[in-house]
Amino acid sequence: MLRRFSLYGFLKNQQYYDYFLLLAFRQMGLSYFLIGLLIAFREIMINIMEIPTGAIADLCGRRKSMIFSFLAYIISFVTFGLSGMAAMEGKLAQHILMPLLFLAMASFAMGEAFRTGTHKAMIFTWLRIQGRAEERTRVYGYTRSWSKIGSAVSVILACVFVFVTSNFIYVFFFAIIPYIINIINFLGYPGKVDGDIREGTTIGEVAQHLKGALVVSVKQATLRRLMFESMGFEGFFKASKDYLQPILKAAALPVTAALFADIELTVEQKSVFLIGPVFFLLFIVSALASRNAYRLVDKPGHEDRTARLLWGVSVAIFLALLPGMYYGVHWIMITGFVVLYVMQNLWRPILISRFDAHTDEARGATVLSIESQAKSVSTMIIAPLLGLTIDMVRYRGIGASEFWPLGILGAVIALGFFLTARSGTPVQDWARAEVKVNA
Repeated sequence: MLRRFSLYGFLKNQQYYDYFLLLAFRQMGLSYFLIGLLIAFREIMINIMEIPTGAIADLCGRRKSMIFSFLAYIISFVTFGLSGMAAMEGKLAQHILMPLLFLAMASFAMGEAFRTGTHKAMIFTWLRIQGRAEERTRVYGYTRSWSKIGSAVSVILACVFVFVTSNFIYVFFFAIIPYIINIINFLGYPGKVDGDIREGTTIGEVAQHLKGALVVSVKQATLRRLMFESMGFEGFFKASKDYLQPILKAAALPVTAALFADIELTVEQKSVFLIGPVFFLLFIVSALASRNAYRLVDKPGHEDRTARLLWGVSVAIFLALLPGMYYGVHWIMITGFVVLYVMQNLWRPILISRFDAHTDEARGATVLSIESQAKSVSTMIIAPLLGLTIDMVRYRGIGASEFWPLGILGAVIALGFFLTARSGTPVQDWARAEVKVNA
């Protein structure tokens, strides 16, 4: 099963659009503020659908949920691609384009809602069946490393697609193929990873299951803290990570002008000369970080101590990144983003392991869906505000680069969690919370 789990991650991360998402939206004629609104809308929709879909997966079948998720993704890719191409060719006005993009985002959000938390719960259920629950961080980090290897392969393919087509929007269409293959992969998963599914599950049972998971997530101190940490680290990272794309594009133009002075290239073709190598390096080191994250935890149950260390390192990174962003030093900005991606891939396996250690197995997908929803709330708030701030800084010409507000906000968030972090929490105190829920 580890091969199938790893194959899922490899294929899921054939997200050719992801490295050019902001650039594709800019090619459609959108401002950073409108892009921020689209991202916020995506997070709102994920927020609305996240928890119910986790409960449905727990009670009705996780494999079916994953298949439905990838069908929703495919629909969104088709909508993004067709509407984006029509807008670029001048056949679609912006007041018509935006509703179509919102519909595509809604379909994408549905795919995210049914996927996030569900596959992780399947992995953890399989580990318990195998008697290997104590290997959570190591196994999840291993499968996640294959996701990053998939990303490294996909960025090279995406750059080839963009170079050949001179178009950022076509990559949505290319992403459909690996997602169809992943649906076939899910058909080979054994039924036991579905967990304790029930025939003829009623809406009332789903609601009761959902209520229990929500109560535990709010009342149990350790889970509540983990929710806030996810909002701080993952929410901000998700809202800010795509700004690496315009930074790489800006840095690539003078480089390609010097290296390929005698060759006529489009702006889209020039951008891939930095986007490809940087993202490839980024995902290779991220895969190594994810696969070795368990080494940071010296003893089982010490994940909280490691998390505090990572918060402290994050503060230092953002403070070091701030001057480079303000003065527009591209190599500092690019290096800083690569380090942040590595940090996120050290952080994520440890965070998910902490959640599993403090969660009842029967509510695994639901609680992880709540975590993803909490992250979406944070991204929903940060993305448009960050986009608006960057637009304002850009129009007023404050600083050599408009992206320096990222450094300030990131440092403030990381410092707050570092100062309030605990050195450790008791493992699996969900049993006590469970008694309170059922009382």
